[in-house]
Amino acid sequence: MNLKEKIRVIPDFPEPGIRFKDITTLLQDGQAFRYAIDRLAQYAKERNADLIAGPEARGFVLAAPLAYSMGAGFVPVRKAGKLPGETVTVSYDLEYGKDKLEIHRDAIKPGQRVVLADDLLATGGTIGSTIKLVEELGGVVAGVAFMIELTYLNGREILKDYDVFSLVQY
Repeated sequence: MNLKEKIRVIPDFPEPGIRFKDITTLLQDGQAFRYAIDRLAQYAKERNADLIAGPEARGFVLAAPLAYSMGAGFVPVRKAGKLPGETVTVSYDLEYGKDKLEIHRDAIKPGQRVVLADDLLATGGTIGSTIKLVEELGGVVAGVAFMIELTYLNGREILKDYDVFSLVQY
């Protein structure tokens, strides 16, 4: 199945010159969504993942059904202030400012193999921060999986020490 055909490209969103890759059209197609999750699950199974972690919010859309399909646990990585328990936090740079991500301190046990899943690899800032959180808790990042990779933004360079998989490349 050609997943690229299922992704809508919206010109000039969120600003002029950007060609936004909209996965909602793929998610609305049950067969395409199942195919994508099955491919990601195969990748995660090959890495013997104990847990699947995904950053808020679109990472949840892939990581939760991926974990479910494997019978693995799902670990949400949230924006600061959204988790009720004790957390660890990492700050990272955005194009115009900073942001923070958090994970529950007890979400990952030392040595657990974790595959990270997100919708898009662009510059690698969000997933790089997610990696820091997983490793701070003693988790082993067994792989990093994406629906889409924007190769021209060189996000793989930040992730060069990790196994990276993407279903669709632009």
